[in-house]
Amino acid sequence: MADVTAPRLDIDALLADPAIRIVVCCGAGGVGKTTTAAALGLRAAEVHGRRTVVLTIDPARRLAQSMGLTELDNTPRQVKGIDVEGSGGELHAMMLDMKRTFDEVVEQHTTPARAQEIFANPFYQAMSSTFAGTQEYMAMEKLGQLRAGDEWDLIVVDTPPSRSALDFLDAPARLSRFLDGRMLRMLMAPARAGGRSVFSLVTASFGLFAKTVQKVLGAQLLTDLSGFVAALDSMFGGFRQRADQTYRILQDPQTAFLLVAAPERDAIREAAYFAERLVSERMPLSGLVLNRMHSADTGGLDAAESEAAAERLAAEDDHRVAADVLRIHASLVRQGEREAGVAAGFTEAFPAVPTTSIAAQPADVHDVDGLRTIGALLA
Repeated sequence: MADVTAPRLDIDALLADPAIRIVVCCGAGGVGKTTTAAALGLRAAEVHGRRTVVLTIDPARRLAQSMGLTELDNTPRQVKGIDVEGSGGELHAMMLDMKRTFDEVVEQHTTPARAQEIFANPFYQAMSSTFAGTQEYMAMEKLGQLRAGDEWDLIVVDTPPSRSALDFLDAPARLSRFLDGRMLRMLMAPARAGGRSVFSLVTASFGLFAKTVQKVLGAQLLTDLSGFVAALDSMFGGFRQRADQTYRILQDPQTAFLLVAAPERDAIREAAYFAERLVSERMPLSGLVLNRMHSADTGGLDAAESEAAAERLAAEDDHRVAADVLRIHASLVRQGEREAGVAAGFTEAFPAVPTTSIAAQPADVHDVDGLRTIGALLA
């Protein structure tokens, strides 16, 4: 394996740069991504004086707990008890509520009467809560809203595990495919043809194909779907336009993508997969955060020397404790070497991507003090 050293990721320079307005944290599940996002937001507010909001799309509630908040919802909530006296910064946090966001979009882009008609539609009720892809698209909507308001110096986004985060990037294209689909265009036809019912459309236009669709879907579902499409018809162009705008924001230099990974093969593989996607989409990949790294710095005593010394001391009753300590040291050294070897796989594939690491902590982070410690280690 070639000896490739990645450039150092300067977190403080990134957080202090006023040109950086969005930081998106991506990675596999269970690698400390939510904690990293929260620590970045806290450090941006406390050290660099930025008015910061952390948006989590991950349904887990670890972010609220670590910031001392009883709950998170679709409205930014200010985190109290942080040290911003000298910096003048602020920290807020929120968790995406996809149904509430969808409702907000409807309310903002149609009349009150039409909004109530949409809200009452059974298909809308199901789609806004459970439809595959709605969460990712609404995440794009919420990010676009936060950025368009120009209220925040920095928005830190904590995404779901990376394959789901790829759905986050895919949301505009998938929405366009949905809106341009043949079936949807046919369902729009009654509204565009003067309000004929879906059943006249079935008789007059769909023929045998439409009768089959009605038989498979059921008459009521087809009616609900047609009504939903007719009600939203005037809004579809706005959906696509805003999603495309947000996608362009993600490609802009004002956005910084940070990959978060643990020194494990699956996590590094996910990080590499995501890095390839970001490069292909021309999105700004700013660095890799290697979380929970192990090392043993004792003046160059390697694992083999520690194990040999432990064997010699183990034979003497008075030095068994010392022998056990040497074995623990040898185990830590070997673990650190394995982790460095795994991480090197990413560096070899992406040698220009800056990297920083965080040492493994003795306990999980569950409060602001813990987040402050992680932020200092990042920097």
